Amino acid sequence: MKKVQAVSESWEALSRQIEIFTRDLIYSPVAQPPVDNRFPRISVIIPSYNQGQFLEMTLRSILNQEYPNTEIIIMDGGSTDGTVDVLKRYDRHVSYWVSEPDKGQAAAINRGMAMATGQLIGWQNSDDLYLPGFFHAVADALRRNPDGDLFFGNVYLIDDQGRVYQESRFVPFALRELTCLGWNLSSQAVFIQRGLLARVGPMREDISVGFDWDWFIRVGQVVSLPVLLGRSGGCYRVHPASKLSTESAARRAQIEQDIRRAHGIQSHEEKGTIAWQRSWFVLRRKCYRVLLYGRLPFSVWLRPLVVWGLKRVGIICEGFA
Repeated sequence: MKKVQAVSESWEALSRQIEIFTRDLIYSPVAQPPVDNRFPRISVIIPSYNQGQFLEMTLRSILNQEYPNTEIIIMDGGSTDGTVDVLKRYDRHVSYWVSEPDKGQAAAINRGMAMATGQLIGWQNSDDLYLPGFFHAVADALRRNPDGDLFFGNVYLIDDQGRVYQESRFVPFALRELTCLGWNLSSQAVFIQRGLLARVGPMREDISVGFDWDWFIRVGQVVSLPVLLGRSGGCYRVHPASKLSTESAARRAQIEQDIRRAHGIQSHEEKGTIAWQRSWFVLRRKCYRVLLYGRLPFSVWLRPLVVWGLKRVGIICEGFA
């Protein structure tokens, strides 16, 4: 009971910190910090549609990174809820924005990525957030690992009021785990090197959900050096209007099955699925979470050795001291 209460109090404290971080701009709204090209440019694409109540917090979570070489591209699908007023207020801080009918979220992201000029590219949904210091952490990881092409951190789940209620802690990336077991990274805390984008190609625009999972499967097929940051980098907001809430479980399951088949992967329910692979990846996650995130003495003692061993085989884990 005490442990549950301690976790609840920790979530409340973290929620307050995030609320403070996104409440106002750190610098003057009329001042634009100078660009410093000594830092790798980070491009963020924001697909938007009728999320004006959250968009301003999303923008502040980017601008308040105080990262001196940021490109923000906002692709709004013709919102009618006051989003354009927000975009006009932040016009001086945004590299490009447009508000006009489009072909959906995937098309908006594709269009934004085609325009992006950054060395590191990611997208953030207009109701989600970045956490303090994440841009600098990714840029520092890139400097130490110039061949790294996928950088990702953990995420918190928040509700429509911005209250944290869960943390997703990820382990070293594995394509087969992504396809067999499900999400092992989250777009709210992912950046890729520009060169990888050209090899992966655009997102599918013929499906309304699952296009991001399909795209990350294709990322996993060509990635050469994934870098896991041992910190949370973003927040995924779950609320009544989010796709997770509005799309039926049956519809999502059918799309996921179609995506698996498109990649030549058998669904869990289909005959011939090798059950032990799923069991193996469940065990893999549990072991890595203990070794990389655990606070027991043996976890702390083994962690440097585990991180060193993973680096030897081409898997980078940073921030797991």
